[in-house]
Amino acid sequence: QVHLVESGGDVVQPGGSLRLSCEASGATSNYGAIAWFRQAPGKEREGVSCISTSDDMTSYADSVKGRFTISRNNAKNTVYLQMNSLKADDTAVYYCAQDVDYYCPDNGYFAPLDFRSWGQGTQVTVSS
Repeated sequence: QVHLVESGGDVVQPGGSLRLSCEASGATSNYGAIAWFRQAPGKEREGVSCISTSDDMTSYADSVKGRFTISRNNAKNTVYLQMNSLKADDTAVYYCAQDVDYYCPDNGYFAPLDFRSWGQGTQVTVSS
């Protein structure tokens, strides 16, 4: 059973930056793919970014491409989401998710149903 813990959410002004962390534990082999999703009030959960742990292949939604960067520290079993040039539309609860059998696609689209393990979420609010 993989356990995921997110941290780093905060209130930030438009144009600001935040770095989210997702610490993973409990995998018996590799972690497969780890992704960030977000869900704003009244909206569906959407994929933001994904990284395949076998080769560090990354994928981004069009809405965050060029502003967000996903990375990982293998020694710490931690995946990061660096978010720059934040906008009000980025306000949401951010979740990390993992699935050992998934490989991130290069088209920037990945669905919540593709991932079996989830963290509890961390709130990001972009407001002046």
